[in-house]
Amino acid sequence: MKDKKRFSLKSFLPYILIALFALVFVVRIPYYIEGPGSTENLKDFVTVDGKTDDSSGGFYLTTVGVRKATIATAIFAHFSDFNELVSKEELMGSSTNKEYEQIQKYYMDSSQNAAIEQAMKLAGVDYEMTFKGVYVLTIDEKSDFKGKIAVGDTVTGVDGKTFKSSEELVAYIKGLKVGQEVTVSFEHDGEEKEATGDLIELSTKNPGIGIGLTDHTEITSDTSVEIDAGSIGGPSAGLMFTLETYELLTNKNIRKGHEIAGTGTINSEGVVGRIGGIDKKVVTASQNGAEIFFAPDDEISEEIREENPDIKTNYEEAVEAGKKINTEMKIVPVKTVQDALDYLENLEEK
Repeated sequence: MKDKKRFSLKSFLPYILIALFALVFVVRIPYYIEGPGSTENLKDFVTVDGKTDDSSGGFYLTTVGVRKATIATAIFAHFSDFNELVSKEELMGSSTNKEYEQIQKYYMDSSQNAAIEQAMKLAGVDYEMTFKGVYVLTIDEKSDFKGKIAVGDTVTGVDGKTFKSSEELVAYIKGLKVGQEVTVSFEHDGEEKEATGDLIELSTKNPGIGIGLTDHTEITSDTSVEIDAGSIGGPSAGLMFTLETYELLTNKNIRKGHEIAGTGTINSEGVVGRIGGIDKKVVTASQNGAEIFFAPDDEISEEIREENPDIKTNYEEAVEAGKKINTEMKIVPVKTVQDALDYLENLEEK
């Protein structure tokens, strides 16, 4: 009778090692890594009347890279200055993946709209802003319209009435009663739809549909401006879109041959707003050869400083990151798009 083979730990060691490798390097954990992303030449994104930018130098948007974490990348992030481990809630709030993508797409569309408006205003090009409805950013769990209206939809009317701003819509709803039935008209994936439900009591004690909202506008002009950012989302490219569009509208070669990156939101007054992850954007811009980086020099209120005494402006954060990587890239503070144009006006030809 043959002896039974004895199994030892040594015989299983290769399989154990493979399993450990997969666990550490391959299996995803429920966290994300934020780190330096890409630096994108806006010549590839913006056209005016079908023409692209062929002037020397370039304007660049910068991104924060987001990827699902593994144990290995989480450990790496812990010891890295420019990679950060964040939870899904920290990244997306209470939104689902689809809702988060919809919100980021809205922010990008809104950013492009504001950039085109500012560039046309500064270049003296005629345009009109058209109110398309109210964009749905969030939906209250208690809303009677939960499951009927989705994040990313555009509310176009209530009870057959249309409005010229979100303020008008809110004012109309305030005049109704909690529990009153209303019919909401909205656009979903390009289709006009209607949903009926009861108004709920908001935290303000006023009646409401139970949605977070903002104006959904569209700019029209005889001059055609197209911005195609592909899968990039969020509002932080507003300043750089404005500068690239202005360059195409004026043909002034305002860069004077320089490679210029930057970040910052833009609003209807031309104010450059604060963004997240600016340290990571400084890193990717420097790594990709930018000579100049525009950083928002945002105002921080006394109330915010009281809550967070260590808070820094985006510009201060950018300078700090630049020192850590010993970059030769010049970091320039801007409060408005005009600040950026004034800086470019005094820039020497390369």
